[in-house]
Amino acid sequence: MRISTSAEDGATHPKVLAIAVAVNPRAAFGGRRNNTTGHSGEMVVERLRAAGHQVAVLRRRNYAELDDAVRAALADGAQALVVVGGDGMVHLGVNALAGTQVPLGIIPAGTGNDAARGLNLDPRDPGTAVEHFLKACQGVPRILDLGRIERPGQEPRWFLGALSAGFDALVNERANGWRWPRGRLRYNLATLRELITLKALDYSLVVDGVPRELAATLISVANGTSIGGGMLITPEARYDDGQLDLFVISPVPRRTFVRIFPSVYSGRHTEHPVVLIERVTEVSLASPGLVG
Repeated sequence: MRISTSAEDGATHPKVLAIAVAVNPRAAFGGRRNNTTGHSGEMVVERLRAAGHQVAVLRRRNYAELDDAVRAALADGAQALVVVGGDGMVHLGVNALAGTQVPLGIIPAGTGNDAARGLNLDPRDPGTAVEHFLKACQGVPRILDLGRIERPGQEPRWFLGALSAGFDALVNERANGWRWPRGRLRYNLATLRELITLKALDYSLVVDGVPRELAATLISVANGTSIGGGMLITPEARYDDGQLDLFVISPVPRRTFVRIFPSVYSGRHTEHPVVLIERVTEVSLASPGLVG
């Protein structure tokens, strides 16, 4: 499945668009202060309107209400969606737009911003991300792959970055429950906290139709390059190659994991023999202790 995003130029979209701007409900109106134009959300709306677009600002008390508002705006004819926030907002956006031709603009203003990093958008510079989107509005938006998650009894969900199932999912769950600190430090501290109870899980996998039983400390199915605010778990992954990257760390003692962990920010962890990365198209996961 593919979805339009805002990373390339071309020449087919109308000059004036009806754009819905959805802002992270946890961050008031965009949260992060921009040096010249105020909060990121305000800056985004200002620039889009200055470029002549019709902008509807969507602010709600929580993600569920914001998701409903986004879908209502699309049903009412919004021609593009811009999300202001982190990876949670990207997740909201891709699930609202999967299966449509509506382009998505990503303005990084969250904690992790891994989707933005993978698209070469600087999380410290949301203004440049707006300019990327404005250029794409006048051209042909880039087409990206999405991963599809299916669980028994649930509606399918889509992801742009990675599906984590194991230690990394526990870290992400803990980090998401904290309001402070921001950015990479939050994930580092959550990692240290989870190391106290680090243990491998037994997994039953089916990888491209082939059953596999294994024990692992960490498993991710990645579409992008990073998780956790810049951890380059799959540095060679691509958003548009039609494949996913299965990332596995075999069971290791806590001290070995601590020694490997810092190298994940440079991608050098891939040189360690306990790290496995392989290109796949479909993975089924099951584990008694699974968190995903």
